[in-house]
Amino acid sequence: MNRRELNASLLAGAALIAAPSIARSDTTYNLKLGHFISPTHIFAKYLDNWVKELKEKSNGRLNITIFPANEMGPVQNYADYARTGVADITWFLHGATPGRFPLTEVIQLPYMVGSAEIGIKTLNDPQVLALLEPEYQGLKILYLLTHQPGNLHTASKPVRAVADMNGLRIRFASVTIKSFIAALGGTPVGVPPSGIADSLQKGTIDGCFVDYGGADSAFHLGGLVKYTTEMYSYVSSFGVVMNPTSFANLPPDLQKLIEDTTRPRIAEIGKLWDSADAPGKKYLMDNGDTPITLSKEQDALFKKIGAEDTARVLKALDDRGLPGTKVHDAMQAAAASAAKTSFSFWNA
Repeated sequence: MNRRELNASLLAGAALIAAPSIARSDTTYNLKLGHFISPTHIFAKYLDNWVKELKEKSNGRLNITIFPANEMGPVQNYADYARTGVADITWFLHGATPGRFPLTEVIQLPYMVGSAEIGIKTLNDPQVLALLEPEYQGLKILYLLTHQPGNLHTASKPVRAVADMNGLRIRFASVTIKSFIAALGGTPVGVPPSGIADSLQKGTIDGCFVDYGGADSAFHLGGLVKYTTEMYSYVSSFGVVMNPTSFANLPPDLQKLIEDTTRPRIAEIGKLWDSADAPGKKYLMDNGDTPITLSKEQDALFKKIGAEDTARVLKALDDRGLPGTKVHDAMQAAAASAAKTSFSFWNA
């Protein structure tokens, strides 16, 4: 970010903080929604359409202004923007705040779910959600979500075997993915979402774990990665949350409108994320990317290492007095149930 962009960002952030979070003019409620991704991203477009729907169905009484692409501030702050009322609603990335949502991040352990549809149904399963809710003090959860399972994208070296991971500098999206990269022999490197393309271009990382859809509409990695090892091995998780006071200050009919258009649509949202996979893959291939399918032996080895890493992570959580294994078991049961009626990339 250059100095002019930085100054503009700081001024915008100051204006947002100074403004009241909900301003009532006659019967109109003006809210702010902030997130960290380009407005061209498939889910950013979904939120844009949701905001338009809320305005239409409320006859203009519910007016939400979206601040995308870190306009409010750095990616790691979006959960707090909703908690403190700087924003009324935010879409945030759990992995941007390492250690703050350790139980939610269990969904990101290797090979937990085979699609976004399954991942989102799992996170919003009532039994799972009851175990996770203590992590969201000061926030109203509208819903939790994941992207479709991600793959390994590399700039110059193909990865066809676990041994090919040795020494590769790989960008991770959360501490759980960081642990998996290290277990595979790679060197995990922390890079914010906005810096992935630049880091690949400069050669400061050799690759990244990203879903095909994100490689396209979120990060624009076409021409920067030459190989994709199709593992469908992990998901990143996100929250769409609301400031509880902002919600409480709305009249009952507008509260109901928000409730009716959020968690009841989790299957639809999951299918939307999964639909981004094919066009994202085509985009990368059109820009010179070569997909790699692992052999059965190597696929089994990646999964074995993933299972061993999962056991280590869960033990560490349990040793801290957190119910890591209990959450993992609940997620596995919910995922197995969801998989019976949901699409899975593992079976495609």
